[in-house]
This record gives sequence, structure tokens and C-alpha cells, in this order.
Amino acid sequence: MALDFSSVITGHYGQMIVDGTVVTLELALGAWLLAMVLALLLVVIRLTENRIAVGLVKAYVSYHRNVPTLIQLMMWYFAIPTLLPESVQMLIVDYNAEFLFSLVALGLCQAAYFSEDIRSGLRAIPDGQNEAARALGMSYVRAMRSVILPQGIRNALPSVINHTVLLFKNTSLAMVIGVAELTYVTRDIENQTFRTFESYLVATVGYLFFSLLLMGLGALLARRFQRVYAR
Repeated sequence: MALDFSSVITGHYGQMIVDGTVVTLELALGAWLLAMVLALLLVVIRLTENRIAVGLVKAYVSYHRNVPTLIQLMMWYFAIPTLLPESVQMLIVDYNAEFLFSLVALGLCQAAYFSEDIRSGLRAIPDGQNEAARALGMSYVRAMRSVILPQGIRNALPSVINHTVLLFKNTSLAMVIGVAELTYVTRDIENQTFRTFESYLVATVGYLFFSLLLMGLGALLARRFQRVYAR
């Protein structure tokens, strides 16, 4: 059978690819924002001396880093709703439960990785940096904002970018609970057109393009941090 890409990238099927890509990007962005906000909160808690709070954060990170992401996603979609009142379950269904639970599951999982990235970046800073800032009369907050955090972010950026790419790729797992993202619509197109090679090659190119784009943007951002910090 001759290859025919026009049958999967034009007309109705082409629109399916576009729609699936948009859902993938929305899911990735929403999960990233949730993950980053939660990661910063986890890092702040880890910096405290409250043993109970620190222990809970360690347990959270351990769970999300050692349990497969797919299991976490299925737990959120199939198991956790059974613990909620029926009225709440119906409300969630009305607001696209598949997408919502996928976003939450991916965001909570990725927060564990981001928090460790940021914490490692902060730990790489010599203690003398903070002591010198305080000796110059800076308050703790100003020292963190002006001296410690910029260096910590610079140190953590490569790992954060790598895990951002991982998050983007993990959005494909949402297909198992019916989210019409890129992988889901690709399978639908393949089932309807029987153009297996063409369908999955288009999806492969799509994931590769956005992954390389994220890595490129990350490299530009890293160089920007280097220039700003060098001044």
C-alpha cells in the first residue's frame, strides 16, 4: 500500500489532529502551572524545621516518584470519585471529568519532581552566600529574593526543563481514561482510515516538534539567566 499522508492531515482528520494537539497543550500547561505552584509550596515546607510537615512532604514526594504515573491517573479517575458524594460526582462529570482528573493527577505527580529539582538547586548554593548577604544587612526575605533564589533557579533550570518535557510526553497517558488528546485522536484516525504508519508518524512528529521546542526554549532561558546573573 502506497503512503498517503493527505488522508490523515487534511479535512476532517486533519482537524482532529489539530484539536488533539490543542488538548495536549492545554493539559500540559494546566498541569505544569499546578505542579510549579505546589512544588514551590513543598520546597518552602521542606525549609522549615517542622518535622511532621517535612515528613509529610517526604512521603508525598516518595509516593509520586515511585508509583507509576498511569496508576496515579487511574486512581484519580476511577477510585477517588467513589469517595465523594454523588452530587459532587455529578458536578465533576459536568465539567469534563476526564480532562480535570488528568490535569490534577499529572500536576500532583510532577510537583514532586519539580520540588526536588528546586530543592537540589538551592542546596547547591554554598552556605556562605546567605551568610554574606545577611552580613551586608539584608533581611532573610531580601537575601532569598536577591541572592539565593536567582542562583537556585539557575541551578535547577536544566532539571526543570527535562521534567517539563517529561510532563508534556506523559499527557499521552490521559488517553486511557478518554481524554481526546493527540495520542487518542491518532488512534481514532488509524482505526477509521487504516493508515497506521501515516497516523502514528504524524503523531511522532508532533510530539518530537514540541519536545524539541521546549528544550530549545529552556536552553535560551538558561543562557538568559547566565547573562543576567553574570552582570
